[in-house]
Amino acid sequence: MVAFEKIVKNLQNLVHHVVEACMELIHNGFALVGIAVLFSTIALIARPDLRETAETQLVGWLQQRQFELKGILPGGVDPMDRATARSPSELSKSQASLAHWLSKKYRVAKEPLSALVTEAHDVGKRSNLDPTLILAVMAIESGFNPFAESPVGAQGLMQVVTKVHRDKYETYGGHLTAFDPVTNLRVGVKVLQDCIKRGGSVEQGLRLYVGAANLLDDGGYVAKVLAEHGRLQLVASGQSVPYSSPNNNANAMSTNAPANVRTVTSSAQDS
Repeated sequence: MVAFEKIVKNLQNLVHHVVEACMELIHNGFALVGIAVLFSTIALIARPDLRETAETQLVGWLQQRQFELKGILPGGVDPMDRATARSPSELSKSQASLAHWLSKKYRVAKEPLSALVTEAHDVGKRSNLDPTLILAVMAIESGFNPFAESPVGAQGLMQVVTKVHRDKYETYGGHLTAFDPVTNLRVGVKVLQDCIKRGGSVEQGLRLYVGAANLLDDGGYVAKVLAEHGRLQLVASGQSVPYSSPNNNANAMSTNAPANVRTVTSSAQDS
């Protein structure tokens, strides 16, 4: 009987120690999770680009889950959720002025331009770039044609060389998103931001962006972008600025620069 009681007591002690060990592991596990969440939060606050990537991936995952749970195919999404358009009445006065002016000059509907102006301001704030500079680059690069492509593979609104910056598109769903206006804008701004940082000035950054950093002639690219930038700044400030429709060759940078400029963009943009 005594031996049996000892066995029972030993088993109880063993179970007690096992439970304590498990509780300790759980406690430490929660502590590690808390620390990981804390550092992740700090990283997302300090790095807006990481936060933007995380938000994009989360939205994509949630949409996919909705499709799986409700049996709705992507084609069943409300077209308004896919449209790059916004009513100019929803914009601030300066932003609405920009959308109206660009619409008249480049013969593009005000609604998609309103969405691009809004996005340029949002991305510009996160990237510490003047939104009117971003819009000026779009204007000179593609004339606001989201499907523009140069002979060397520069694509979309910002004429990013997709084959060089393919990795930057992966977080948005792959290289074909180069033809999504908002995605192309965001990737293009990232490339432009890197070029300006490497070049040390806006002017030199633009030369890097177009691939003319080591050339004597940039085809007037920098002057055109800065001139348009200046006009857009005046428009945003409420001043009346005359506009004229761009010539038929202004829809892609490949026609505004010497033939050898864009051919070196693939190395210049990413070097």
